[in-house]
Amino acid sequence: MDRDFSRRQMTGNLLRASGAAAASAALAFWLSRRRPAPPDGALPELLARRNLSVPADAALPSLAIAKGHHPPATLRAAIDALGGIRRFISRGDVVVIKPNAAWDRTPEQAANTHPAIVGELVRLCFEAGAKTVSVAEVPVSDARSAYERSGIAAAVRSAGGTLVYPEQRLFREVDFRGEVLEAWPVLRPFLEADKLINVPVAKHHSLTGATLGIKNLYGVIGGQRRRLHQRIHESLADLVDFFRPTLTVIDAWRVLLRNGPSGGNPADAAEFKTVAASVDPVAADAWAAAEFFRLEAARLPYLQMAAARGAGAADLKNVSTRIVSL
Repeated sequence: MDRDFSRRQMTGNLLRASGAAAASAALAFWLSRRRPAPPDGALPELLARRNLSVPADAALPSLAIAKGHHPPATLRAAIDALGGIRRFISRGDVVVIKPNAAWDRTPEQAANTHPAIVGELVRLCFEAGAKTVSVAEVPVSDARSAYERSGIAAAVRSAGGTLVYPEQRLFREVDFRGEVLEAWPVLRPFLEADKLINVPVAKHHSLTGATLGIKNLYGVIGGQRRRLHQRIHESLADLVDFFRPTLTVIDAWRVLLRNGPSGGNPADAAEFKTVAASVDPVAADAWAAAEFFRLEAARLPYLQMAAARGAGAADLKNVSTRIVSL
């Protein structure tokens, strides 16, 4: 009888322990869905919005559009019209540049940011005294193939910048606390930089009509991004609400007008030899959408949502603009 009682007691203890373990696991899972994992290295900014924008200046335009014959010179002209690179980059800054380098494509196919523009941005940041300049992306294609074939890898190396590859160890789970975006993995350089320059290529997108600066911010996150396409406009508004770039540069040197975002046929692209720069990510997208895709801001719900959250101006009538011809 003593042996039977001991067995019953042991079985009961095991069942109670299993129940407690299951409850603890369930609680841990629930908590993990409510907030990101504690950061290793204590980075309190992980829970704060990354508003890296510069203060407005009534004496300077919010949007500058430059047309020229040489990508680096045209880029410099656009940034100079906004007050110059030193308005955006200070000595000692840790800078991250976010191109569109999502696809294993050549520059002629216009699916990625023009490599000469990316390389020149790296040089400009170093000229302004940046401590480090990284170029980071979470591509759809293999990262090494996309960087190399696009020409971006060679341009960044030549300018002295650092390429960031999206290795798993470099991601951090962040709670965006957005309408659609909640806990999501983010590539760490975008969380740790002092300044963020967003430099998309202007191109067609089969879902939204165009993919520009705000859509380019998809490349800061990992995970199954296709899930976000179900409510793409809300997720884009969440992204730009969390990540306010220091500067947005729209590469419109070659624009992919059809069959985006991946492209493939150079005949789908046309050369416009234009670079735009803006302190306002919403206005930059509104201008490019209207200029190249005949899409007014009213037809792009994410622009209205982003403007409502204070990320910028969707109505170009309220945006001071300067056009420069070289």
